[in-house]
Amino acid sequence: MSELTLFLIRFAYLAILWIFVLSAISVIRSDMFGARVPEGARVERNGGRQKAAKPPTKRRGSPTHVAVVDGPNAGQRAELDAAPVLIGRGTDAAIRLDDDYVSTRHARIAASGDQWFVEDLGSTNGTYVGTARITQPTTIALGTQVRIGKTTLELRK
Repeated sequence: MSELTLFLIRFAYLAILWIFVLSAISVIRSDMFGARVPEGARVERNGGRQKAAKPPTKRRGSPTHVAVVDGPNAGQRAELDAAPVLIGRGTDAAIRLDDDYVSTRHARIAASGDQWFVEDLGSTNGTYVGTARITQPTTIALGTQVRIGKTTLELRK
C-alpha cells in the first residue's frame, strides 16, 4: 500500500472515531439536561412573575388528577390544575419516575378544551396508550391506561 492510501485510511478512521465520541456526548447531554425548548413555547415573564396558563374549566365528571397505578412509583399523583403535567426522570417533572426505561422529559399530559391529551416528547422507549405506541398527541379519558417504561398511569377523579 502506498503511503498516501495509508494516511487516508488513518484519517478516515480518526474522523469516524470523533463522530462517534461527539454523538455519545450529545446523547448524554440531552439525557442529563433535557431537550431544548423552542422560544415560542417558553413561559413569558412579566415583572418577575410568570404568566400562568389559564387552567382548564372544571366540569362534572372530568378528571382531577393523574395517578401512578402500577410500577415502582405506585401511589404517586399529580393534580391536573397545574396542567400541563410533565412526566419523566428529570427534576422538573410533576410525576418523577425512577425507571431506567423513562427519559428525563418523557411525556406530557395537557388539556385542550374539554379533552385531555398525552404526548410523547421524543422519548427513546416510547409512550403507550393501552397497547398502542403513540407518535402524536392522543386523546385520553378517565381510566385510560398510559404506560411509560414499567410504569402505568391513568386519569382519575
